[in-house]
Amino acid sequence: MNSAESQLNPSHLADSLPEVAPNIPDQVNFMDYVKGMKFFDPHVHMTSRTTDDYQAMADAGVVALIEPAFWLGQPRTGLATFKDYYNSLIGWERFRSSQFGIKHYCTIGLNSREANNEVLAAEVMDILPLFIYKEGVVGIGEIGFDDQTEAEDKYYRLQLELAKEANLPVQIHTPHRNKKQGTERSMAIALEHGLDPGMVIVDHNNEETVKSVLDQGFWAAFTIYPFTKMGNERMVEIVQQYGPERIMVNSAADWGISDPLAIPKTAALMKIKGIPDEAIRLVTYQNAIDAFAQSGQINVADFENPQAIDQSLKFNGNTVLRGGQQPRVDKNSIVIR
Repeated sequence: MNSAESQLNPSHLADSLPEVAPNIPDQVNFMDYVKGMKFFDPHVHMTSRTTDDYQAMADAGVVALIEPAFWLGQPRTGLATFKDYYNSLIGWERFRSSQFGIKHYCTIGLNSREANNEVLAAEVMDILPLFIYKEGVVGIGEIGFDDQTEAEDKYYRLQLELAKEANLPVQIHTPHRNKKQGTERSMAIALEHGLDPGMVIVDHNNEETVKSVLDQGFWAAFTIYPFTKMGNERMVEIVQQYGPERIMVNSAADWGISDPLAIPKTAALMKIKGIPDEAIRLVTYQNAIDAFAQSGQINVADFENPQAIDQSLKFNGNTVLRGGQQPRVDKNSIVIR
């Protein structure tokens, strides 16, 4: 393990990572390759990101995203903190995203790490039905396994039943340790509970898991995340080997070392490596839409024909502006006042 990896949270370390020697010059500007392209990031934790990230994503062609409910870096200690967090996903964060011309959706669920606090987990299960039917909620997620404990198994199963009842897609977090075992277990339990694999997005795949996920009819999502999970050179090789069907790319950018521009950068690398434009469009845009639109909550007109941005708008009396800042109504304006 190198020094950079040793500083990361151990739950974000894969069991083994193939080394791929970089062969693309650092001075290449990825933006030169993605002009005019649209991207949909189906897994990015914008609560942890800045307004600069939103602006950079918009400038790079990201028009819509999904923010899964997840672990915030330290355990929550009471039910009210979950309520506030879920409300922020369907409220303030959706508004904040709109101020940069990006359509924000979310998935709601009890994450696997906090499922191990069984007293609190039981209370969270009671309030999930209050949120999963809200506008813009496109699935139950991210749920699944971390340490693959009995408690994680219990609350994963309960949330699968909730997804069936609500007829919502499921977004599965596969574990960072013992990934192959955890991925197979996640899929087997979903099938045991009678879920249609076409309603289940299995995330954080790698070379070990992709064939089984696709062979069983699930959606295979890949996180492009520095040092761990998948690099985008490896992602290119996967698309070259398996094609674009039922494969999607995401950034999972969060409070850790991560890149909210992972999708456009991956699209640029795919173009450089000769992946056909239609295949790139499928894995960086269309497949995510098709998978999560099964929720009935996605209307592509909302982001393919965006409305004018007015950053003077307010949410509960608050704006993205500070002090005497003037709104950037047109994000392409060269003048910053």
